Amino acid sequence: MSEKKETHYDVLIVGGGMVGLTLANLLRDSGLQIGVVEKLEPKVISDEIDIRVSAINRASLAIFKSIGAWPAMVERAGAFRDMHVWDATGAGMIHFDSAEVGLDTLGYIIENRVIQQALQKAMQQADNIEWICPATIDSIKLSDDTQQLHLEDGRTLECRLLVGADGSRSQVRAAAGIEFERLSYAQQAIVCTVATELPHAETAWQCFTPDGPLAFLPLVNEQSSIVWSLEESKVDAMLALDEAAFCRALEQAFEYQLGAVTLVSERAAFPLGHGHVDQYVRSGLALVGDAAHNIHPLAGQGANLGFLDAACLADVIIQARAANRQWSALHSLRKYERARKGENRLMESAMTGFKLLFSNDNPMLATVRNAGLGLVDQVPLIKQQFMRHALGGH
Repeated sequence: MSEKKETHYDVLIVGGGMVGLTLANLLRDSGLQIGVVEKLEPKVISDEIDIRVSAINRASLAIFKSIGAWPAMVERAGAFRDMHVWDATGAGMIHFDSAEVGLDTLGYIIENRVIQQALQKAMQQADNIEWICPATIDSIKLSDDTQQLHLEDGRTLECRLLVGADGSRSQVRAAAGIEFERLSYAQQAIVCTVATELPHAETAWQCFTPDGPLAFLPLVNEQSSIVWSLEESKVDAMLALDEAAFCRALEQAFEYQLGAVTLVSERAAFPLGHGHVDQYVRSGLALVGDAAHNIHPLAGQGANLGFLDAACLADVIIQARAANRQWSALHSLRKYERARKGENRLMESAMTGFKLLFSNDNPMLATVRNAGLGLVDQVPLIKQQFMRHALGGH
């Protein structure tokens, strides 16, 4: 990673989170000068498992391996080889087994900060990337050919391409005047880490309750990461429960699949919503990850969509540059938008549909969804298509 203090870059990536760092690493051998602008230094990794995790599918795993980041993640990566999904209101269920598609795993559950640190470590091997942190952006000035970041410490950074990888409240998106309407699901997700009486058996478990989906995700240390989506009106009361009462509520909602539950971490909650921009790109500007789209976490695909955005944008830049085209121009960047916008919108619509179908107690919809789960589980062709899409394929 470059030690120089440049003021002009080919590409400035605003946001040093998982998606922004992935993009920087993918541009490591591009011959371009890259800057990554991040407000906060990443949190230090401790022995205690962090409550914010991501489900990493096979496509994202391939990206991490290609940039040499995987070895620094693997020791904290909880493999899941099976998935059990069922409806708490009926008999509908589906079981996915990695062996059915000839794989040793379906994916991994990894703490976000572990992914971030591994990507940062990989980036340090490059001499064309500068880590600009801590850095707070005061203002952004955009034009067709040169983009400027004015930092609060008085520095001005210039680039040909500005990438917004700065999340759902993106400053880059706001500066470009790109509209983003985030629609609330009127739900929040409670996250925490628990220990269970029975082993998780390297299985991702998800139960659809009338209030919302409840997932037990297998961690590397035999504990499980919980993502429990609840109606907003019920969240405060659930967070206010003492540990014993919370664990009893969790056991009951999860139908005692893993026996008794013991809370081993703090609890936190964050609001759930979805949204999508109409424009991923402008001349000299591109949006990736949550800056461009948000989805419901029930299928664990949000981070994976962002990693695929980064891979696609890097390919578009590298190929355009190799062909001596204007790689930061709108006509070049639109190739990225065309490749990713449709797929991301499809996933957003699918997750919204799942939420509406499963997060209610309507008897007619209960009959439909239970029949649907049973059908998918019993028809190998449909089931394998579901698995391929979840793994990051088509």
